[in-house]
Amino acid sequence: MIASKVGIRKPSIYYHFSSKEELVSRTFDHIFKDHHYDKYFQTDSITKENYIETLYQRGLNMLPDENKEHFAVLRVLSEFMMLAERDVLYRERLTNMHQEFLNGFRDLLLKGVAFGVVSSRNVDNRAYMLALVIDNLSRCMMMKFAMNYQDVWKETVHSVLLEETKAEFQK
Repeated sequence: MIASKVGIRKPSIYYHFSSKEELVSRTFDHIFKDHHYDKYFQTDSITKENYIETLYQRGLNMLPDENKEHFAVLRVLSEFMMLAERDVLYRERLTNMHQEFLNGFRDLLLKGVAFGVVSSRNVDNRAYMLALVIDNLSRCMMMKFAMNYQDVWKETVHSVLLEETKAEFQK
């Protein structure tokens, strides 16, 4: 399939890659080389004044755009998720990538706690919730489920805020 897609014969693929496993591994590396938490959330630029809007907007930026490569990456990620069920190497690689996002959301929430806009209650669980919701919204978009993704993300962000800051976010 790859050979026909790039316009070469199948043996040419194996000239460049010693095995199917190497081809899959290099594809994984290429596709996910820029898939890091810091690409979406540069925590140093977040202030108390822009915290809530930044959390909301940058979370939305993590969602796929059907007209961009991000959407195709999600499809490939789904394939690697299935591969990870059978292959420890990919399970570890995907777990490490996911852990980076969980740690990033945790650090972001702790920054919000320090600013006094996020509840300090269950920070780890709330970080998991943010990561899981973004991940599942992306999957739902990929499968073209009809829902208001922005409102779901807004409600998720709303759930981590202190009561006194929720009114500000509703504006």
